[in-house]
Amino acid sequence: MQTTAAAQERYTRTAIFLHWCMTAMIVGLIGLGFYMGQQPPSPEKYALYELHKSLGVVTVLLLFARFIWRAANPPPELPTAYSQLLRTASHLGHFALYVLMFAVPVSGWVMSAAYGRPASLFGVPIPPPVTKSEDLAELWGTIHFALGSALALVIAGHTLFALKHHFIDKDGLLWRMWVRCP
Repeated sequence: MQTTAAAQERYTRTAIFLHWCMTAMIVGLIGLGFYMGQQPPSPEKYALYELHKSLGVVTVLLLFARFIWRAANPPPELPTAYSQLLRTASHLGHFALYVLMFAVPVSGWVMSAAYGRPASLFGVPIPPPVTKSEDLAELWGTIHFALGSALALVIAGHTLFALKHHFIDKDGLLWRMWVRCP
């Protein structure tokens, strides 16, 4: 395996833990969101919506934890051999991930409140940002779906580029964020 010194630098264990927890949560939430949308109205469907909202809140809390951790623990530098174009694309991709990781749950929160079904964290109510409005609910439902779909696409791109670095470039970059045992 070809590695550079920068590629061998690793993220902290906390950063790796938060990355993979959020990965599992977000992929699960996207899958659950698409699944729920295909189900006919039923008590089970509404229970899934409540679970989806609660897990969305947990994901936002994890995102804030990740922001705090990252502010105090900057990520390792990209390998110096990478072109400026590749560096810029990497930074833009990560920026898109962070924006969408925040925008998707916020849009869901607004949509849910506009439908008259405020979000909660496992039964603890979260104050609604808007009052009930069918027109607003439809608009924010469309926005939430579009942002969730965009997030799924950006995650797919992120994953494909990580696999490209690992299997084609063989530059060791993937190992920086891979789970490591003590």
